[in-house]
Amino acid sequence: MLPDEGAGHATGVADGAPDEAVARVARPRGSRRHGATHERSEMHEPAGEQPGRPRRRKRSAGRNVPQSIAVGLGLVAVVLLSLYVVKAAFVGLASVAVLIALWELAHAFRSRQVDVPVVPLGVGGVAMLVAAYAEGTGPLLGCFLATCAAALVWRARSGPAGFVRDVTAAVFTAAYVPLLASFAVLMLSAHDGADRVVAFVLAVVASDVGGFVAGVLWGRHPMSPTISPRKSWEGFAGSLVVGAATGAASVPLLLDGPAWGGVLLGVLAVLTATAGDLTESLLKRDLEIKDMGSLLPGHGGLMDRLDSLLPTAPVAYLVLDHVLNR
Repeated sequence: MLPDEGAGHATGVADGAPDEAVARVARPRGSRRHGATHERSEMHEPAGEQPGRPRRRKRSAGRNVPQSIAVGLGLVAVVLLSLYVVKAAFVGLASVAVLIALWELAHAFRSRQVDVPVVPLGVGGVAMLVAAYAEGTGPLLGCFLATCAAALVWRARSGPAGFVRDVTAAVFTAAYVPLLASFAVLMLSAHDGADRVVAFVLAVVASDVGGFVAGVLWGRHPMSPTISPRKSWEGFAGSLVVGAATGAASVPLLLDGPAWGGVLLGVLAVLTATAGDLTESLLKRDLEIKDMGSLLPGHGGLMDRLDSLLPTAPVAYLVLDHVLNR
């Protein structure tokens, strides 16, 4: 629940001054004034720095870290309270989160004239969560298909202009938010469901924390400069180490499962969480927005915190089901 792991993880090396001979040739006509200013600035470099030597930028988290941590801890406390007091309360909390996330995503799409039918998606999304908890995977799939059909009919009332575009976005939204979130509720339906959900959340949080710390301290090489320039390979390595260690500890302690199963959960959670983070970054770049919302101070919108949890939920469900039912 920390800010983006890769904040300040790019290489951060500024280009040095070019060789003077090359500079004279490359300098366009009419730029002598600019060149003279550049030369004068080199004469007044701070003491201890060699002229023309590359200087590193100061790495930073990019957000208000104390505020982000406080909000993240508050979210964790609410989730734990709902899990261990009354299981159904977690389903209600997940329903509220899905409705907010749907609204944020629909609002973001609307900035590019994509009209996502929020009403059928909201009703169908809640139905998916309830069906997953009460009945399992079969009714969940049925609710998903019914939600897609309802969104198609709802959008058809507005006419043919942009119909394919809007319906495609609606089906994507139904799969991206409520369908993926339903796998967390499927985990909850087991007899040790609360502990399974905690192990799943811990794996994702460990990935975020490990990547954030390693990236801020040692980040040099961007993973994907065109999508998320602040996410680094060093941060990814930190995510793998902390995620695997957390999984190896949490699965035996919480679920009495094998340590290797926890390592598997941790490693796969890092892969899916990173993919989810990059996917949402790609969405935001395409939609030309910075955050999906402003609900959570220091984080952005709720979707900005769910981006790594959502794609990890089905993987965690399958891994824990396989490991614990052997």
